[in-house]
Amino acid sequence: MNTQNKILVVDDDPINRDFFQLMLSKLGFTVEEACDGIDALGKLKKFHPDLILLDNIMPRMTGFELTKALKEDAKYREIPIIMFSALDDVQDKLTGFELGVDDYITKPFNFSEVLARIKASLRNRELFAQIVVRESRLTLAEALNRDMKQNLLDFSQNIDDLDSVVALISADGAPPDQEVLKKLRGDIQEKTKKIRMHIAELDARIDKTIFEWDSLKKNEIGLSTLETQIRKFLHQEL
Repeated sequence: MNTQNKILVVDDDPINRDFFQLMLSKLGFTVEEACDGIDALGKLKKFHPDLILLDNIMPRMTGFELTKALKEDAKYREIPIIMFSALDDVQDKLTGFELGVDDYITKPFNFSEVLARIKASLRNRELFAQIVVRESRLTLAEALNRDMKQNLLDFSQNIDDLDSVVALISADGAPPDQEVLKKLRGDIQEKTKKIRMHIAELDARIDKTIFEWDSLKKNEIGLSTLETQIRKFLHQEL
């Protein structure tokens, strides 16, 4: 896992914020602090974290309220959230999970457990990101296949039209007059122009797909590595 992951700590208790700043920074994480939900929304505009450690009971905006706001915003809804609360209540936890919290830790907490949950949430996020990359590549391939199929149909139709033109020229064996030849020449030029246009469009579409495919592939890990990570993740979940 990349130890340069960014974590936003949202807690109205400065002692907790200082503790996480010290401990997580020592482990190589980049840490930003916010004293409440309103402050967190302001920090998010400049500091897009990979994970949020969020206290629930805070003034001005609670953890639940902040979670709801983030999950309704497309820019932030994919950021995993680990919520802390002094309330060890089942309904409280259910509310958090229903709002979109990824994990829930009851205070007082053990830092080793918090760190393990941070790593698990970040690994989970990475696995889903890999799935998204592969889904995007499949979508590109499917779109290209559809475009190629449509272009092949267009090629076939234009060739059929050219065959019809040729058939008109030799229909009765007599040479056509100049006006007829002029019209037929224009028809052929129009058809060949369309064929060249379709070829150019398809070529551009293929180039674009290859570029997007390569861009996605740069962020993709190997299937064997992905399978190993998924197995580890499932093992830890059991």
